[in-house]
Amino acid sequence: MRQTILKKGLVLLSLVTCGFILQSPALAQTKSPAPAKPPAAEEGGLECRYITPIEQMFLSTHVKYGKADKEIETRTVDQYVKSLDSQKIYFLQADVDKIHSLMSGVFEKNKNKECDYLTEIQKLYLFRVKERAEFAKKFLGSDYKFDTKLEFAYDPDKKTFPKTTEEATEFLKKYIHFQVSNYLATDMKQDEAKKQVLKNYDRSVKRINDTTMDDLYSGYLNSFAQALDPHSTFFSKDFFDDFNIKMGLSLQGIGATLSQQDGFTIVESLVQGGPAQKSGLVDIQDKIVAVGQAKGPMENVIDMDLKDVVKKIRGTKGTKVRLAILRKDGEAKKRVDVTITRDEVKLEDEAIQISYVDKEINGQKRKVGVINFPSFYSDGKEGGRSSATDMKKVILDAKKNKAEGLVVDLSSNGGGSLEDAVEIAGMFFKTGAVVKQTSRTAPQNPLYNALMPKEKVYKDTDSNVDFAGPVVLLTSRVSASASEILAGTLQDYRRAVIVGGDHTFGKGTIQTVAPLPNQMGALKVTIGMFYVPGGNSTQHRGVSADVVLPGPFSTDEVGEKSLDYSLPPQKLDPFISPEAFVKTGEGSWQEIKGEWTKILKEKSQARVDKSDDFKKIKDELKKTQERGKVIKISEVLKEKNEKDKKQKETKGQTKAQKEAEYLKRADINEAVNVLTDLLQLEAPVKAPQARN
Repeated sequence: MRQTILKKGLVLLSLVTCGFILQSPALAQTKSPAPAKPPAAEEGGLECRYITPIEQMFLSTHVKYGKADKEIETRTVDQYVKSLDSQKIYFLQADVDKIHSLMSGVFEKNKNKECDYLTEIQKLYLFRVKERAEFAKKFLGSDYKFDTKLEFAYDPDKKTFPKTTEEATEFLKKYIHFQVSNYLATDMKQDEAKKQVLKNYDRSVKRINDTTMDDLYSGYLNSFAQALDPHSTFFSKDFFDDFNIKMGLSLQGIGATLSQQDGFTIVESLVQGGPAQKSGLVDIQDKIVAVGQAKGPMENVIDMDLKDVVKKIRGTKGTKVRLAILRKDGEAKKRVDVTITRDEVKLEDEAIQISYVDKEINGQKRKVGVINFPSFYSDGKEGGRSSATDMKKVILDAKKNKAEGLVVDLSSNGGGSLEDAVEIAGMFFKTGAVVKQTSRTAPQNPLYNALMPKEKVYKDTDSNVDFAGPVVLLTSRVSASASEILAGTLQDYRRAVIVGGDHTFGKGTIQTVAPLPNQMGALKVTIGMFYVPGGNSTQHRGVSADVVLPGPFSTDEVGEKSLDYSLPPQKLDPFISPEAFVKTGEGSWQEIKGEWTKILKEKSQARVDKSDDFKKIKDELKKTQERGKVIKISEVLKEKNEKDKKQKETKGQTKAQKEAEYLKRADINEAVNVLTDLLQLEAPVKAPQARN
């Protein structure tokens, strides 16, 4: 396989997760797993002979690691075990030792096209899951008694793999009680709850039985990538398709958000203006039980993996898809067959949107804008849709509506396009450096060096200041990657006040994507580290808030420093550009003064101390931290019931209702209050209308 030249210029979504359903912990028995038929191979998919070339593609461009040594081997095996059993409820320690033995010398085995270790591990995995399903059936028999007073420790990072069958059995009994409690919390009767738990175990067995060789190779390659650093990833074809949809904010299908529950595919929401919503034939909470194309038979999709159901529903614009739907009709259920014509679906809920809030300052009504900014998206096409083009539009709208200041909400923004981060940062100052990227040199790959030099500074070259009024950026510990570039840059130029969690996620590395031929997937590899103009990499440390608010993610479990094999932080000399500052005239903006920040902190803290909403957030955070140590079944019953009730209240909301609910959030309200305080501090210096 020839080396594929990496595409440059993308900082990808930083919180990519790859996990397995936690439904069926396992025990050991004295007998060995029976020989099993190896998973099926997919035509045109991954093969053993491709594994080593793909590994070399990762190593030829990774910012730190250039060869696969013993340390990377150990990490790869550990990550593979973790991908199968992250909660340490499937395998015994003896199983883990066996997996390490089977994967000893794994890079040499891959080079020699000897990948049988994957099927051997899969046999063991399937054996354990079947064993747990059998145990669950016995345990949930007619003499089963639910224990409402049960408490048990459930922190996988502090838990070891069980050493004996007895130890594993005792934990599994508690875990099954926990599973039953999740259904009882929905007002389900105990017998029905038991049936649902057993169905989950059966589905786990089916899911593993349906695993293909392509799935196994993808799982191994992702484990190898994760052994290099937390953000290098192998995208299977399905993951890569979903990634491209997310970055482009469009797909061709029916425009429905689907989830899976108890083997059924559920319609969670409908995209406004999408084919399903416009047809009037599909309702929220419909259960899709069969799917067919324009011609041919309907195929049953009950108990089918969600990604496979989605594949059958998505399709080319203009084609038809038939759905058999199970719909609640009073106390009964009825089956409805519908036909929908697929079309391009714009994912507007993921796009930048602006709302307006009126505040009173010294008896005068002042308008501010609140920009909901969920991700740095870009479809990568010349003149195509991107977060930068959308941000220009909402800023223009803000100026037309005479908004005097902006809150930019990055609190759930996990990152995205680097170019968009640079362009958006530049909308708030004149011109200058936004971010510096460093990467390792690769003498064996001169083409790569031409694309990715040792150091590169990304600058905003547009001299127009799109918005010159005061700016507050709302962040949290899940604000990552491109969000941290924007926040760190505007903070270093003293252009914005950062409000929110104590610090952002701490992802200061850059990834790029290399698609593989024949639709085999893609590599996402960490090729460099980025630094904001003050000279700091945001790696590990993140961007600290100027005004700290209590938040649900302010826990040590959230952040780069909690991830396996995260790269250490670095520091360079500052590279702040003097030409970014505009002191007078059109486009001039006020630098945030140190004494202003102190005043903003004090005023915010006084409000937070009196706020019932923030008190609830603090209490919830405390519960979350305690739950990481011990699970109390009685609390599960109470909290899940409250959560389900809230979800039911928000399902099917209109766009206006969602906007109103969004603006009620405690952190949004307080960010607006901080912006209002900032307007008061700036007011004596400069009239707001002179800036826009």
